[in-house]
Amino acid sequence: MAKLGDVFTLIRNGASIKQTEGAGGFPITRIETIANRKVDHKKFGYADIVDITKYESYVLQDGDILMSHINSEKHLGKVALYKKQVNEQIIHGMNLLVLRANPKILLSDYAAYFFETPGFLRQIQKITKKSVNQASFTVTALKELEIPLPSLDEQRRIAAVLDKVTDLIAQRRAQLDKLDLLVEALFNEMFGDPILNTKEFPVYKMKDVVQFEGGSQPDKSFFEYSPTENNVRLIQIRDYKSNKFITYIPKSLARRFCTADDIMIGRYGPPIFQILGGIDGAYNVALMKATPKMGNREFIRHFLKQKCLLHYLEGLSKRTAGQDGIQMDKLKEYPVPYPPVELQNQFSSFVEQTEKSKLTILESLDKLEMIKKALMQNYFG
Repeated sequence: MAKLGDVFTLIRNGASIKQTEGAGGFPITRIETIANRKVDHKKFGYADIVDITKYESYVLQDGDILMSHINSEKHLGKVALYKKQVNEQIIHGMNLLVLRANPKILLSDYAAYFFETPGFLRQIQKITKKSVNQASFTVTALKELEIPLPSLDEQRRIAAVLDKVTDLIAQRRAQLDKLDLLVEALFNEMFGDPILNTKEFPVYKMKDVVQFEGGSQPDKSFFEYSPTENNVRLIQIRDYKSNKFITYIPKSLARRFCTADDIMIGRYGPPIFQILGGIDGAYNVALMKATPKMGNREFIRHFLKQKCLLHYLEGLSKRTAGQDGIQMDKLKEYPVPYPPVELQNQFSSFVEQTEKSKLTILESLDKLEMIKKALMQNYFG
């Protein structure tokens, strides 16, 4: 084992630069840049810096590791490995640390994988200082944490194996994205522009095509956190973000129910009008269920996802109790170009086949993620 301060030649915060919306110049990293554990070129900040001379010492180098050290507690220690593209110059900004490995004893690829492990994150927890709205740790404390340090050849071997699995995982995720894009493209091809109604379908009001049912909000004093024969799961919009549906209420308090086949919509935002999957249980006031009165469920589901409808509702959102919400009277009057049911059914059949393909890919993805987890446990303990 070696201390981080002994194997990284540089561990420091970035340059303090006030970034401005709509500015240009050289890109600057910010917390959002590594939100998805990769350096996202779409999430840089800018400050109209056109002469980089002043910030040359803060320009990222190939192999630098960016780490979140001021954030909500669950995001502390999150890292992304920077791989330089051509001759780009990116300024390392505040609120992310940069860690630059000593190449004579440590490979940055190997270190970046280690930083993903539960063992390292447990070390981070020990040096974390909590405050009201965020948590943090110091560079001094980070330098005292330890990393396994096998030979460079062994580090290369470990990184190469994990790279192969990681690449396969990325390929599977890309396949899922392509299938989603394919469904969207087919919808546009079959049904045309929903605003211009280029296919000249009959037009109905939304209230004639879809029935919307809002949920109810039981008092939190009735909340339970384990299932029994006398209670039912309560679906809340925040559960979709965490993927943890763990709240239950007495059956007698449940007013509206949904199933896995239902179209569920988030009523409040941002963003408002989130189209969500159904889950078996009751649902609260922040959600509503969309049930087709006529036509095919998959056609309705994808129509509700159209950007033109989302932009329309966002522009007419109403602020209630500090939240932006859907104006239901406006939604119910929205025009829906309504294609023949036979055409809707053709689209639904394609979606069904696509979902089967996605299921196969998801199974493969789950296996690959399990393999990666097992390998990292073997390599890093």
